[in-house]
Amino acid sequence: MMKEYFSYRRATIFILFLVWAFFPLIHYLYRQPMASILYSCIILTFLSFLYLAVDFIAFSRKKKRMALLLAELSTEPKDLPEADNSLEEDYQEMILGLYFEMKKNFAYMEKEHQEQMEYYTMWMHQIKTPISAMELSLKNQKTQESRVIEGELFKIEQYVEMALHYIKIKNLSSDLVIREYEVSDIVKASVKKYASLFINKKLSVFIEPATMYVKTDSKWLSFLVEQLLSNAIKYTNEGRINIRYKKNILIIEDTGIGIKEEDKERIFEKGYTGYNGRIDKKASGIGLYLVKKVADNLAIRVEIESKLGEGTKAVMIFPDSDRIMIE
Repeated sequence: MMKEYFSYRRATIFILFLVWAFFPLIHYLYRQPMASILYSCIILTFLSFLYLAVDFIAFSRKKKRMALLLAELSTEPKDLPEADNSLEEDYQEMILGLYFEMKKNFAYMEKEHQEQMEYYTMWMHQIKTPISAMELSLKNQKTQESRVIEGELFKIEQYVEMALHYIKIKNLSSDLVIREYEVSDIVKASVKKYASLFINKKLSVFIEPATMYVKTDSKWLSFLVEQLLSNAIKYTNEGRINIRYKKNILIIEDTGIGIKEEDKERIFEKGYTGYNGRIDKKASGIGLYLVKKVADNLAIRVEIESKLGEGTKAVMIFPDSDRIMIE
């Protein structure tokens, strides 16, 4: 603080220094008594230090007030420290003007964003109708080509669902309905939903018989399970996917390509695809980012264990509950 003050008042201190130097010199040149010179210097020094001390206290208070305002910046104007001169008053008027301009721009951006979100949400709901119509049409055909197209349509539908969840995630807390649910029922429903992808890739799936009750939101827990299943299917070319339970833990394990060691720390980052993203050019790096966001809101800890070429294990750790029974 002292260093900042000296920098702020360097011109004033320099002038005082010149006064201390020339005042005694002029008295000496006019042959004033030494006692008079010394007395004058003591008075000058006392008044100078008194001024600097009072000014430093005022500077310190203003500096602390400004630091507090800086730490609590918002779109609403704050009470600025009282201006000491007309120049500071001009600066404060400029700051208030910028506040009001920012608030106006912020309101405009919020309106634009809300309109965009409403449009995207409407589009996502509308696009489901032609997707469903195409799926119904393909179900009447039993050719290999129709099964492939059906699988791709399913992926499109999942991408639309992911985009819808991405929009909702900013206000996720208002969308949660927390109740007690049976986890294995949710898992089985998710596996059934992805049955066509398992069949197309000729992957087997094992679900350990278990009953586990947790307090959560069923829709968003389904989203978590489906995202982890989707990743497991996407990066597993042969073998199987195992779904197992431990106390308060759900494990989804695959025999896929695995994850590089250097990528593990960043897999939950938005847009990060890592080594696997070089293999799958369509990877967006959004899936696990959304998993982490949703899991945090549901108080679920998600851990990923993997070794390149040996598969990946996704572990979902729920808050403590005694209602688990492995059959």
